[in-house]
Amino acid sequence: MAREKIIVGFDVGSSKISTLIATSSEETLTVIGVSTVTSKGIRKGQVVDIDEAVSSIAESLEAAERMGGVSVSSCFISVGGAHISSVNSRGVVAVAGGENEIGEDDVRRVIEAAQAISVPSSREIIHVIPRDYIVDSQEGVKDPVGMTGVRLEVETHIITGAATAIRNLVKCVQQVGIDVDGLVFSGIASAESVLTDTEKELGVALVDIGGGTTDVALFVDGSIAHSVVIPIGGRNITNDLAIGLRSSLETAEKIKLALSEKERRLSEEEKENSISKVGKKEDTLDISKLEIGEDIGTLSRKTLTEGIIKPRLTEISTLIGMEIKRAGFAGLLPAGLVITGGAASTMLLSQVGKDVLRMPVRVAEPRGVIGLIDEISSPAYSTAVGLLLYGEKISVVAPRIGVGLPHGRGLVELVKKLVTKLRGLLP
Repeated sequence: MAREKIIVGFDVGSSKISTLIATSSEETLTVIGVSTVTSKGIRKGQVVDIDEAVSSIAESLEAAERMGGVSVSSCFISVGGAHISSVNSRGVVAVAGGENEIGEDDVRRVIEAAQAISVPSSREIIHVIPRDYIVDSQEGVKDPVGMTGVRLEVETHIITGAATAIRNLVKCVQQVGIDVDGLVFSGIASAESVLTDTEKELGVALVDIGGGTTDVALFVDGSIAHSVVIPIGGRNITNDLAIGLRSSLETAEKIKLALSEKERRLSEEEKENSISKVGKKEDTLDISKLEIGEDIGTLSRKTLTEGIIKPRLTEISTLIGMEIKRAGFAGLLPAGLVITGGAASTMLLSQVGKDVLRMPVRVAEPRGVIGLIDEISSPAYSTAVGLLLYGEKISVVAPRIGVGLPHGRGLVELVKKLVTKLRGLLP
């Protein structure tokens, strides 16, 4: 019986840190450990306080390990933040194989040729993703290995990030005592868990709205074509409510969640009863059950939604539309927008997206795993689940940073193994 492989995903976000532990066997991912803690020391996807960040990561890891009953030694981490940028690059090589048959080595060489772009020393390559291969002018080849040709070309999508931001994030994880198997752009991780192959083929925009940032990844003809991070997220909506109500951020967050929950409940009632007059009876928001210590008076649901929340959602949708246009894919995304992330359940989000962008919009939850799915069946866990799926797809990943001796517990395990071997050699 094949030994089960343990895969760990760390979604280090601006508002929460999620840790998922899964076992992989026979192409099935079973989630056995889930933990989410409030993020500290992270702002807009970047580490601003190493000690606080390490403390939050350690807390999340320990809780997930306790639930799963395992001790982990390595993980995949999500990378986000406004420092992320992308570029499409092309590589060309002559086929070196006998009888002009394209082999794995030719594919590796052509990807290396595409990767040979000018990258400043302050930036680091996170992903080099082959989009499309061209064999002797024949376009649309997805896997050229085994084909015959003289000239091999590749179109790649290269995602880079600020070297210091990436190293600080890796350092925080390594200080907890675990190694980094790989870094994954959070937009790509979310796409792994929420997008269908049909959507990718048609053309779709994946929008992951987190606490401090919004990740946008555009897919055309089955592969990623553009990725960017917009430095606005769900926390900005909370800030707007806090300013408008003259309340604390905690109170504003509770009210935002209550509004979204009420909207969801009302829309479900409308579907069930086929009526549209449910909301007229109760324009005021009942905050007695929210355990709010502040006296903020009577709240009008319409004033909060139309006056405070909707303008910010309109701004986010407009910025997404500008990015799609700037990338040159306006009108080329018939599958529309797939929205996920912690702020995806914000009320009016789908409606505003449809009105502003004139595109179909759906809010997506992660899929593709079994086990503790009740714990993670929420858009907030899309990136974390995507990390597990990405980790399963990649069998061997050399960490881009910190290659060399393991750190923390990884080092302890290595020393133990060496001592055991030495004892076996002794008479």
